[in-house]
Amino acid sequence: VQLQASGGGLVQSGRSLRLSCYASGFSLDHYPIGWFRQAPGKEREGVACINSNDGRAYHTDSVKGRFTMSRDHASNTVYLQMNSLRPEDTAVYYCATDFEERCTVSGSIGRSSYRVDYWGRGTLVTVSS
Repeated sequence: VQLQASGGGLVQSGRSLRLSCYASGFSLDHYPIGWFRQAPGKEREGVACINSNDGRAYHTDSVKGRFTMSRDHASNTVYLQMNSLRPEDTAVYYCATDFEERCTVSGSIGRSSYRVDYWGRGTLVTVSS
């Protein structure tokens, strides 16, 4: 299982970025996949998640209306379109999957992100004010 996240960078507040996560070694048709982020000095939090069975995306409250997670079956890739970025969105963003857990309505996977099995290397998003 490999997850390769990309697309981070430095942007001004109010601008947009799109993150990508390419998954290999498993199919997004069978397992959920989520985006998480960790800001300096803060706990890791779930941002968005897509279930495998119905393709429904769940987003945490702080990003609803601004971020949209989507997936492309053909390329086994998921995306996180981030609009109206704010300085508080500054964090390292990770994509992750687990073969036993499912998405939660708050945009995470399972009961705790610390139990999620597979993680990609993070991509840094920095939003300047």
